[in-house]
Amino acid sequence: MVSFREGHILSAERKPVDRRKQVIEAAKRSFASFGYKATTMEQVAKLAGVGKGTIYTFFSNKEQLFDEIMSGMIHDMREIAEETLNSSLPFAETLTGVLSRLLDYRDRHQLAVKLSQEVRDIGTAVAKEGLDQLEGAIVAFIARHVKVYVDRGEVKPCDPDLTAYLMLKTYLALTVDGPYLRQPLGKEEVLKHFRFYWMEGLAVR
Repeated sequence: MVSFREGHILSAERKPVDRRKQVIEAAKRSFASFGYKATTMEQVAKLAGVGKGTIYTFFSNKEQLFDEIMSGMIHDMREIAEETLNSSLPFAETLTGVLSRLLDYRDRHQLAVKLSQEVRDIGTAVAKEGLDQLEGAIVAFIARHVKVYVDRGEVKPCDPDLTAYLMLKTYLALTVDGPYLRQPLGKEEVLKHFRFYWMEGLAVR
């Protein structure tokens, strides 16, 4: 038999259930498994083990729930980028390292993979907007650090946002999106080409 004191301690130690977090985790699983369009609030409620009304106490609709999840992914990507950034390294090495980690996270994340499939197969507008948010977050982070290198005098004055966007597209062309590559390039080859086009240039001096 549990004494009053023991019962009081057990009760104090028992943490209240975070229903909001429960709903978000269930929504992540649903969107990652079924995509945006096929996910319903009923599915999310079932996965979360709550009534549908519980979801509406936190989120007005599916779009708001999806936005919350995308914001969480962007937060995770920002943390990854901050961990990877090493401003003591040269410009090309630093930013290729950051791009590599961010895109690896995006490509391994089940939700991002599912959204990419959905956009490719049926062109769901909200799914495309979600992917655009991820790309925009990568560009914004890179742009901020391009400006750091410009201010330090290690890079010529330039438009940081445009430069970051072009850097991202160059990196993608050298890795996953390059239709002209006969075979995938290794990391050292990617860095070599990235350094050549971005730091050395084609012009003979």
